[in-house]
Amino acid sequence: MKPIWSAKKALIWTLLAIGAIIMMTPIIFMFSASFKYNDQLYDLALISSEPTLSNYVYLSQNTQFLTWMVNSFIVAIIVTLSVLFFDALIGYTLCKFRFKGRTVIFVAILSTLMIPTEMLVIPWYIVAKDLGILDSYLGLIFPGLMSGFGVFLMKQFFQGVPDEYLDAARIDGLNEFQIFIEVALPLVTPALSALAIFTFLGNWTAFLWPLIVTSSADLYTIPVGLSSFSGEFQSEWQMIMTGAAVASLPTIMIFLLLQRYIIRGVILGGLKG
Repeated sequence: MKPIWSAKKALIWTLLAIGAIIMMTPIIFMFSASFKYNDQLYDLALISSEPTLSNYVYLSQNTQFLTWMVNSFIVAIIVTLSVLFFDALIGYTLCKFRFKGRTVIFVAILSTLMIPTEMLVIPWYIVAKDLGILDSYLGLIFPGLMSGFGVFLMKQFFQGVPDEYLDAARIDGLNEFQIFIEVALPLVTPALSALAIFTFLGNWTAFLWPLIVTSSADLYTIPVGLSSFSGEFQSEWQMIMTGAAVASLPTIMIFLLLQRYIIRGVILGGLKG
């Protein structure tokens, strides 16, 4: 009879458990610190001897945290919807239509993935200034309306869509945009789901560009707003931990609800790449 637990399997599970503990430790410490006073933060006990909700009360009543959260939602949702539509449309066009320069365009788009974000900040700022959209929602949103990664991902998935389906739709009288919306997109739902999740989380946690483009506290996103608790001489770490704990809840819920789409999208993306 084959043993249920072999040495190899036990070793794998042990390593996975150790990795999980290492990954979860900062998150556990963050939630634990949110229930502590500032002078208790360096206490290694996970549960404080005097737990308090004063940090959450202060965050909700004495700061603009709810405004920051709304701003983060607005930016993340609009950017995600824009990326899903335009990246899918570009990926579909590059994959299913034959025209001169198609490969050059695709390579040019891929080359943007090799440019660090820090190098793009200055050109973005100059464009935003010239357009007069500094310190505005449009200024926050415009750099992320399309992404090279999304175009690459969608193009790879559209390669798996049979051309026969598209030809049959043309015979039925659908125009090209209708074919894209009604035929092609439903066949690449895993890719759209994965791209939506990655884009939303990336914009939810974005810090550098929102920090540069906004000067009004009413337009701060959560990461920028939390940075205001850190000063030159003193940092309110208990408030930073509390705000980070609240801000992490939507991302945790999204992952728990949609993790199968994340895993499926990554796996299929790897296979098609």
